[in-house]
Amino acid sequence: MISDHNQTALMDDVMFKFQPAQEDFAEVVRTRRTVHEFLDTPVDIATILQAIDLARWAPNHKLTEPWTFHILGPQSVRQLIDLNESLIAVEKGEEAARKKMARWSQIPGWMIVTCRKSSDPIRNEENYAAVCCALQNLMLFLWSRKVGTKWATSHFLQHPQVAKTLDIESATERIVGMIWYGYVASRSESRRRPVPEITVFHP
Repeated sequence: MISDHNQTALMDDVMFKFQPAQEDFAEVVRTRRTVHEFLDTPVDIATILQAIDLARWAPNHKLTEPWTFHILGPQSVRQLIDLNESLIAVEKGEEAARKKMARWSQIPGWMIVTCRKSSDPIRNEENYAAVCCALQNLMLFLWSRKVGTKWATSHFLQHPQVAKTLDIESATERIVGMIWYGYVASRSESRRRPVPEITVFHP
């Protein structure tokens, strides 16, 4: 059995030798950012379908494949923008509503991703976690193709009219997020805590 002292020394040695992964995939993971400013250039639908193809290979317990990807066209987008504008006008006033409408009208690509609900609370959480994994697959692939994304989870998405607009059955599906996508006009920098600060070794 390794003593506590030797265990600590071993962990210190492991951390001392640790080097971040450097291969191409690691660079895609490390450089992906939430994008707020997009170019007007549309993203080819084939690229989006390729991203969904990879998204569906995310781990999912019992192979429930609980995800559905709703790609929104101009009519659906306009309905959501108009709905959000009307809600904000009531809550924050006409000026705030106009600013939000102008901002949303500049987004080139829209996708809503849903998760199948389950009466089993554990399966419900497993399904949600699986869809989150699928979204990470999707966003990483798009980033590898120079397409940026923003995963939005605002209260707006829970408004009943959103599901009604997209024919989403709220009794059986939950909206996990709205993915905006497009070629990147600008991106922010970000930092993460060092690996030793977030890693715990157990004997």
